[in-house]
Amino acid sequence: MLYSILLQTITSPDTLKAASTLVNNLAEPEVQTETLTLFELLKSGGPLMYPLYFLSLAAIYVLIERIFALRKAAKEDLNFMSQIKDFISTGKIDAAKSLCVSTDTPYARMIEKGILRIGKPLNDISAAIENVGKLEVYKLEKGFTVLATIAGAAPMIGFLGTVTGMIETFHAMYSAGNSVEISQLSGGIYQALITTVAGLCIGIPAYIGYNLLVSKVQKIINKMEATIIEFIDILHEPA
Repeated sequence: MLYSILLQTITSPDTLKAASTLVNNLAEPEVQTETLTLFELLKSGGPLMYPLYFLSLAAIYVLIERIFALRKAAKEDLNFMSQIKDFISTGKIDAAKSLCVSTDTPYARMIEKGILRIGKPLNDISAAIENVGKLEVYKLEKGFTVLATIAGAAPMIGFLGTVTGMIETFHAMYSAGNSVEISQLSGGIYQALITTVAGLCIGIPAYIGYNLLVSKVQKIINKMEATIIEFIDILHEPA
């Protein structure tokens, strides 16, 4: 009688379910995953992350400032040269100067310089316009050297962080001897790889941004050259 009661208790559905749950918990321990925020990731990169922070801010500033400056310089008035031609052909030199002053573009400042030289030989006028053009190109390329330097220096600083992190890892291995632990190795490698990724994340956008800005400047230069040629042709026309 007692045996049958024990057998029913052991083979009951609730008992079997509880036993199965206990076995699964013992066989498969719960694994807790640690989440890592972006701030914690960047903070773990070590002291070389500070110059990378500075380079990233400098790159962002140069890119934004140059984008707006080049967009303003590329602004084009389709009626500008036709108005200049009409003013010069009718002898309204002061009106042509006023138009150039009110048009805040590189090619307008070049034409203004040429108008101020009207009456002198064409070679002198062309030389004066070209000198102004060189100054305008220099203004357009302001900050390009900084951006190019960041594009090359940021990955190198990141690689330096990788090298120093690996040195620290091997030093920890050497100091620990035979009792080295995985956490000692993974910590140094982890820190080393963070600086590499940070350097590449700064250098690659800076490099792409630099080349895009160079292409925009080249388009503006082509427009400036076309404007100079058109202005010289106006001066060649008979009065």
